[in-house]
Amino acid sequence: MNAPKPNQELPAIADNWLQWMAENRLRGCTPESMVETMVAAGMDRALCTQAIPMLEADPVYKAALRHQKLLKKLEDVVANQQKLWEMAPGYGVVEKRAGVSRDELYERYVCGSRPLVLTDIAADWPAMQRWSPADLKARFGHLDIEIQAERNADPRYEENKLKHRQTARLADFVDRVLAGGPTNDYYMTANNEALRRPEFAPLLADIGTLPPICDREQLPRLSSFWFGPAGTNTPLHHDTLMLFHTQVVGRKRWRFISPLETPKLYNFNNVFSPIDIDRPDLARYPLFSQVKVLEVIAEPGETVFLPLGWWHQVTSLDVSLSFSYSNLAVPNHYSYTNPDMHDW
Repeated sequence: MNAPKPNQELPAIADNWLQWMAENRLRGCTPESMVETMVAAGMDRALCTQAIPMLEADPVYKAALRHQKLLKKLEDVVANQQKLWEMAPGYGVVEKRAGVSRDELYERYVCGSRPLVLTDIAADWPAMQRWSPADLKARFGHLDIEIQAERNADPRYEENKLKHRQTARLADFVDRVLAGGPTNDYYMTANNEALRRPEFAPLLADIGTLPPICDREQLPRLSSFWFGPAGTNTPLHHDTLMLFHTQVVGRKRWRFISPLETPKLYNFNNVFSPIDIDRPDLARYPLFSQVKVLEVIAEPGETVFLPLGWWHQVTSLDVSLSFSYSNLAVPNHYSYTNPDMHDW
């Protein structure tokens, strides 16, 4: 075998632009459009025109193309599987049901990966008669809690949630929620970890029957409390486990998207999609136009089951108190190799 010829060196273009060129060619951008972008950034047209075909001849770029073919095959596999799912009668409807047995819950919804709303689980919960903003203030108002605040000023408030942590006296936060009207600017979310504190143990005592697939002993460790005004929005993302979310006060609108639709959701950063289902930018994210969105409104006393990996965006329609828990007595620890491309 003859030795390969020495590689012709690429023109003197900065590494960040070479990476940009490779990424955009792999994403299907035309050389002509790329040259215009580079020229607009102050680069020499002849240099840019020469650089792109040389990049395409580079063995590293060719290796990337081979890996891209493997990825595209995987995308075809999940897209075709999604088509089959959508052919099933009732796929587009999130069922609301009572009296679901443990076996059916496990086989049809956990293993079958279907969202569900259970309408009877919280019927005996003391929380359903007791919880209210006034009750929170009377029993726990003297305690400090952690909230997310100043969310409206940050388009990526959930991704940057650690930067939005603030401590507030619960009585003051209740007053703020009741007086402030609909807003997404402040919210007591699952990250508050209040239920790990003994002072909030009475909230756990207000929880009655759980879905038959749950482990009661794990409830104090694997549950969360949510409280906020109408208008709070949890942006489109997926969790890395399964959970139940019971609506105690107020209503929430849940939108679901199948995990098999992930390639169409531009998931460049961790478990988040940049798409807002209410206002999708189809010029920037055109593949989202092909996505099937399921929607349901969880009423007080109803419990949403979130299957593994399902994308969801949740909006509070009223002042809301909710209780979520992931203490399923089935395997509920899963790993994801999440992307970390904030500049994509």
